[in-house]
This record gives sequence, C-alpha cells and structure tokens, in this order.
Amino acid sequence: MASAGSSSTGGLPLEILQALSKADPILSSETFAQVPFESIKAALDRLSSRSMVTYQQVEREEAALEPEAETIVSHGSHEARVFDAVHKAMGGLSIQDLEKEIGDKNVAKLGQGKAFKAKWIKKDGDKIVSLVDSVDDVTRDQLRTIQEKRTHEPKVIADLKKRKLLKLQKTFSFKISKGPKFALEIVMEETDLTAEMLASGSWKTATFKPYNFNALGADQHAGALHPLNKVRQEFRQIFFEMGFTEMPTSQFVESGFWNFDALFVPQQHPARDLQDTFYVSDPKKAGRPGPVSPDDGRDYDEYLENVKTVHENGKYGSIGYRYPWSEDESLRLVLRTHTTAVSAAMLFKLASEYRGGSSPPARYFSIDRVFRNESVDATHLCEFHQVEGVIAEFGLTLGGLMDFMEIFFAKMGLKNLKFKPAYNPYTEPSMEIFSYHEGLGKIIEIGNSGMFRPEMLEAMGLPRNLRVYGFGLGLERPTMIKYGISNIRELLGHQVDLNFIEKNPAVRLDKD
Repeated sequence: MASAGSSSTGGLPLEILQALSKADPILSSETFAQVPFESIKAALDRLSSRSMVTYQQVEREEAALEPEAETIVSHGSHEARVFDAVHKAMGGLSIQDLEKEIGDKNVAKLGQGKAFKAKWIKKDGDKIVSLVDSVDDVTRDQLRTIQEKRTHEPKVIADLKKRKLLKLQKTFSFKISKGPKFALEIVMEETDLTAEMLASGSWKTATFKPYNFNALGADQHAGALHPLNKVRQEFRQIFFEMGFTEMPTSQFVESGFWNFDALFVPQQHPARDLQDTFYVSDPKKAGRPGPVSPDDGRDYDEYLENVKTVHENGKYGSIGYRYPWSEDESLRLVLRTHTTAVSAAMLFKLASEYRGGSSPPARYFSIDRVFRNESVDATHLCEFHQVEGVIAEFGLTLGGLMDFMEIFFAKMGLKNLKFKPAYNPYTEPSMEIFSYHEGLGKIIEIGNSGMFRPEMLEAMGLPRNLRVYGFGLGLERPTMIKYGISNIRELLGHQVDLNFIEKNPAVRLDKD
C-alpha cells in the first residue's frame, strides 16, 4: 500500500521507470520509438527534477528514403524491372515494347543503362535479350535494410545518396539512466504551501516540489536599450573617468554663425552648399547672437565684429580669407552638421568666465546627433552621432595631443595608433587617427583631431597663449564593429530587426 503523500499514478513517467527497472541505461529511440520527442522530454524533466533519472540527449544522422526509393522498395529497382520484363519475353523486347511493358519511360531508360552495365541484358539486333536466368536486386535489398534499421555501410549510404535515393536527417533521442532517488513510485509533490495545510499541520509530512532555478521566466516584453545607446554609455563613462564635463547638445537647429562662421569656415566653403547641408525653410534665419539671460555678461557685438574681421581681412596674425563676409548668410538656420558648433559656444562662454576672473583648464565632451545631406548607402545615413571632446589649457602641444589620443583610445582596446596630417578650417595642425583592427584585419580610420586656430579662439576673447585640443569620431562605426553589423541600415531605420534590439548583449569597448 502506498504511503501518505505518494501516488502510483501511471503515464509516461512511470513507464520510463518500469523500463529502467529491466535495463539500465535505455535509449528512448528504441524503447519509446512511437512517443513524440516533446512528450519524452517533458516526462524526463519531471523525473530528473526529482533525481529519479538522469538523461543525456543523443544526436545522430539517419538515412531516410526519398519517394523514388520507396517506389523501388515496393516494385523493385529500375534495372531489376527492366531485366524481369526482358526475361519474361522469351524472344526479347524492342526498346518501344520495353517502355510499354514497364509503363514508365524514365524507369526503362535508367534501368537499361544499369542492366547493361551489370551484364544482365544485351542488344541482339533491334531487340534486348537477357543474358542470365535470375538476378539479385541489391539496390532494393539495401533500401529495405535502411528502411528498417535507418543505417547501412557508409559506402552504400554515400552511393545511394549520390543517386538521390536517400537523404540524411538529424534525429534526437535520449540515453536514460537511473538516478540517485530511483523508485517505481512517483511521490506526489506539493507546489504551494496553503492556509489549509498550515491549519491541519499536513505541511509537516508533505513533500514539496523543489524550485527549478534554471527555468526561464515568462517573457515580460520589457523595453531595451538600442545598441547605440549602450556604446554611447561606454563612451560617456570613459569621458567622466578622464574628468570631462558633458556639453548641452539638445539644440539640433543652429545658425550658420555657430555652425560655420565661429569655426572660421568661410562662407564659400563646399560644406555650406545645399548638397552637403540641410537648411531650414521656415523660419529661414535666426536672430543675431545675443545674451541668453540677464546675467550673461558676454559681449556678442564685439565677438560678431571680431568674426567678421577675421574672415574679411584677418586678425590675430592671420590675413583672413579676403572676401566680403555677409551677416545674413551667417544667420541662415541649418540642421547642425557637427557638434563642434556646441563646442564653439562653450568656448565663448569659457572666454567670458576667464574675463570674470575664472580661468581654464576645462574639459568638455558631447555625444549627439548631427545631420548631413549625403547619399544613403551601407555605411552612410543623412543623420548620425558624433562623439566630440575639447580640452582647453595653457601649454598644450601637438605631442601632448597625440599622447592623449593614445590614452583615450587605449580605453577602447585600440593601441598602436597612426597619425596622418589633415586639413580642417578650424584646427591647425590637424590629424586623422588610424588603428589596426584585429577583427577586420586592416587599418581603419577611427577619428579626427587638431588644435583650434587662433582666429577662432582669440576672436572669442580667450588669451593668446591658451591652447585647445579638439577631437571627434563617429558613434555608429564602433557600434557596427562591436555588434558585427555590415550595413548601417540594419542599425538605424525601418530595416532594423526589433528582436536584435531587444536581445542584443551589453558591450565593453575595451573587450573584443
């Protein structure tokens, strides 16, 4: 008689236990060949959670018959059918008669070739006659064996597969063994502690089902950070560790003054053409730069005049660009083409603080969206994210900038940098930065850098001996490299796989 709190209820779990009591281990593919895989798995999980059995999943390849092979098993191989038809006709058969006798032109054609090769038949005039009294249909026998046992000699399998009579398919089964608590009785396990059990005291003798800490919880369909935001956060952490302050970059629309003129970009520069820049149509112009608050002590009129003079005739040791500078052109509204427009405004603010008694050094960074009128392809979009850093301090040198770049990019796992001279209107000297990427197996450009020109800094009112580093890189490229994405449209836009966004892993820039 079963003890209290236990049951000898049957079903597949009990059948597995009974089979194990007779043989240990057993294979589910042999003992429970007709039971669906999912049912076996569920029963084994139930028994395994009670330590009554242990099991391993077994994967193997089995040969399965194609439709043509099943026809051969039923009616004989093509060559055997040809031989039978010819042998029954005492005087032999013509090719036309053979096809009529078999009833399948394709079978007759294929069978003739193999029967001739096996020397079962021969051509005698316009007829085909048999050379032997009987034949062994080896192909049929081989296929019958495979149909029953799902296996044969590898050479036979390979030959029949080449003839497209077989296909190989993976099958899964279980090797099942007795567990440490094996028994022929399944104890009923309670899943919840109820008020009735507490009141009656039955909880003292009840057996409770253990928690399965490996079970997956229900999908909560929670929100997920985009890969760009994960990489962005890594960059922010690096900047904060190095003592930088984040610049406010929520203003996507800038005037041409801050986006171009303040950065010593001439008004005839190709970057200011419609082909490269998105201009705002309504309103078309911004107001003149002026105080943003009552306590804003910056002299915008003086700054505007300095910028005009630098462009037209030169100042601070520069001869300028020698063209008539237009204030109306500088007030045209654009979608910012770089976050350096924000850097210029922050440096102008730093200049006013310097006049008030405060002094550099200062370190600023920003990571935000910029817009360029470019053709969309696998590596370019009309909008992307720019990572930018600015360092203002006395006594800075070009060698110091290169040294800082080595330290900065080393935090992302990029070492052995290469520097190449470049041109930017607002930095001199300027350098493009390259690094060898192990994953891509080639040298790639990873950023741009330089030292801001005196024409830009002294016009703001910053001291002549102050030096400012500027450097930047894109956010999309390192994100694509880290997540193995070759087409930027799979990272941003309507082609993005939302499952990828939801399930993408966290990222460490300093880890491969």
